[in-house]
Amino acid sequence: MPVLVTLAQITKLAPGARSGYCGAFSAGQEVLERFAIAESKLRVAHFIAQLMHESGALTREYENLNYSARRLVQVWPWRFKPHGPLDPEDYAHDARKLANEVYGGRMGNTAPQDGYLYRGRGLLQLTGKGNYAAATSRVGRCVPDCPDFAAQPDAVLAPEWCLAVAAGEWASRGCNELADADDLEQVTRRINGGTTGFVERQEWLRQAKLAWNLAPLVRF
Repeated sequence: MPVLVTLAQITKLAPGARSGYCGAFSAGQEVLERFAIAESKLRVAHFIAQLMHESGALTREYENLNYSARRLVQVWPWRFKPHGPLDPEDYAHDARKLANEVYGGRMGNTAPQDGYLYRGRGLLQLTGKGNYAAATSRVGRCVPDCPDFAAQPDAVLAPEWCLAVAAGEWASRGCNELADADDLEQVTRRINGGTTGFVERQEWLRQAKLAWNLAPLVRF
């Protein structure tokens, strides 16, 4: 039997969830089953925990790039002075300029404004034109009439697509198998590229396990 994920469970974890995300989960059971997330409570708990962290408890659509100069040095120490070449004052509180600098020329971004255009969006903060194109392929295999997310990047926020985009990315990174091993660190590395926010992700996993009646033990 697939594990049921109800809107009531989601909004209990995230009472301030955006209406679009609520709409996605209200009709999301098929998506979770299609990408094999609903095969176990452990997969569901890990998936939901990562979504909750990445989306700010389902309140965030876009990546927040409104950084102070001091914070820029902390987040990208090898890009900004004193260790890097860039003056953080030139990028502070300028999301467009910052995104084009830190994301430009990688992750499939080639045009001058691609860094900002393909900044983090959605439940797992999909980032980079290459990943938007990959999302189109993954979702399109299941739903042939899905949008071209590289051509319409804001479509990854639509209630009918945001959960499928996140679930497809999750499955493609091997996170179902890592969740089976209850390996939060490796799941986080696959989703985040590092372990940023690991303590917060631990807490989300604890809460998600309780929501699906699992013992709140975490393998490090």
